[in-house]
Amino acid sequence: MPSIDKQTGLNETDARILELLTANARMCWAELASELELSAPAIADRVKKLEQRGVIRGYVALIAPELVGAEVAAFVAVELERPRHRSAFLQQVMKLDEILECHHVAGGADYLLKVRVSSLRALEALVSDALKSIDGVASTRTTIVLSTLKETPTPPLHDR
Repeated sequence: MPSIDKQTGLNETDARILELLTANARMCWAELASELELSAPAIADRVKKLEQRGVIRGYVALIAPELVGAEVAAFVAVELERPRHRSAFLQQVMKLDEILECHHVAGGADYLLKVRVSSLRALEALVSDALKSIDGVASTRTTIVLSTLKETPTPPLHDR
């Protein structure tokens, strides 16, 4: 019987399924079954359980931002005046499609946003007009990405 990782609750087969689906989320049950030497129904059952547990949150197509007009990437650190402004700020962040990620962070800023826009002018509008106009935003600090060497949507599945 495969051992279960105490931290993640995953066994070796589940971890391998995640690795294979991460590499190609369009793999069919038969392909996964062949790779893992299990039956297609057994694989389907395991994947369904991973989905029900919330380990697999969904499936997406990874899009090349520069090929769809979102050439400029930036990180925007946002400092709020007071914690009471948090809820309104987060509601506005959720409405802005240009914001890909929003992280509550420790340090000088309260939030770190990863954004993608079409141009520097669009970045200026996002920061100056959209973000700075939200009640309670005390300051922002923007770092423009010059190039990206590594970007992955998948967390590490095991410790090295």
